Amino acid sequence: MVDTVERFSNRVANYVKYRPGYPSVLLELFRDEMNLRADSIIADIGSGTGLSAKLFLANGNTVFGVEPNPSMRRAAEEFLAEFPHFKSVDGTAENTALPDDSVDIVIAAQAFHWFDPQPTLAEIQRITRKGGHVALIWNERQLDTTPFLRDYEELLMKFANDYGAVRHDNVSENNLSAFFGKEFKRRTFENRQVFDFDGLKGRLLSSSYMPAADDPHFGPMSAALHTVFAKHAEDGKITVFYDTNVFYAEV
Repeated sequence: MVDTVERFSNRVANYVKYRPGYPSVLLELFRDEMNLRADSIIADIGSGTGLSAKLFLANGNTVFGVEPNPSMRRAAEEFLAEFPHFKSVDGTAENTALPDDSVDIVIAAQAFHWFDPQPTLAEIQRITRKGGHVALIWNERQLDTTPFLRDYEELLMKFANDYGAVRHDNVSENNLSAFFGKEFKRRTFENRQVFDFDGLKGRLLSSSYMPAADDPHFGPMSAALHTVFAKHAEDGKITVFYDTNVFYAEV
């Protein structure tokens, strides 16, 4: 658990600056399917640096950002300082520290694969009001839809420390069915980022499984990334495509 909590501590600056946000069209899904209103209270579990919370705060919602990592929690507090309805909470998915029946919707964006599913479900059931919903959200980078993305994936496989073990797409249909305990729905939305080389490098280094600057593989990895970028960039830019996937159900 300590490793799970702390593994992003040296990635915070790059995470804030270079991780993708979430398309605003998600709000339409939450309004139509999960009864999202401007006065709905959201629990964002594993809220990280606040990227997912921002979408709902801009909608007028109160958001409890539940995050165990102190560095990421402080980054979220700074990132979301303009939103008075953001409430930063030191807690985990299994122990959010929120009161019983206190929220309308629970989200976990880019985070569920770090949780212990059954204690997390029990905690969500405890804090969610009757008729509330839970939604698991991931920005999933497309792996092979462009020549750049294929080469980028090869680079990750070559240099990453534990990429295969911690990838969020290790969460299978069976894992999701076991967690929800009932039929769940899913929707997919388009998302993308456009980077220059420094942005692409920052995006790469925001991932906890990539070598940090003090790792002997850092230099060769950076050189390989530069080669991939130079091969595929157009007008000094590269595009990273994502599928934003949402899995949701009533609690």
